[in-house]
Amino acid sequence: MTWETIRKDPAAAHTPPNLTDYDRARAEFTWSQTREALAGLPGGGLNMAYEAVDRHAATQGGKVALRCIGREGAVSSVTYAELRRLTARFAQVLRALGVGRGDRVFTLLGRCPELYTTVLGTLKNRSVLCPLFSVSVASSSGRAPWAA
Repeated sequence: MTWETIRKDPAAAHTPPNLTDYDRARAEFTWSQTREALAGLPGGGLNMAYEAVDRHAATQGGKVALRCIGREGAVSSVTYAELRRLTARFAQVLRALGVGRGDRVFTLLGRCPELYTTVLGTLKNRSVLCPLFSVSVASSSGRAPWAA
């Protein structure tokens, strides 16, 4: 199985790691310093989806943000610009459905590009994501252990 290698900027290759001493970082951690390190929304406030996608799309829109390898080996890539568009679209769908700030959005998706669109779109909408997962566990009787 082969796919295109994501190439890093040569200047970035010499950038030291962000966290070299965990104990020191933990001891010196403050929320105020952390808040200053984040870009923040253009109109004020903070949104994790903006920090993870939109601020990067503004300067690196054509760069790969996600690369997913499917079960059959198919590779799909999503750029920062595409991810910004998809997550904004999902947030707009939620708004059109009347889902707002603090409302819960449940999802039952595997690890696929759509999962990231759903998670980040939900956060952009200022809603709360509640991930669900499937369980395929059966006891020796062939029934799920919690089934009566």
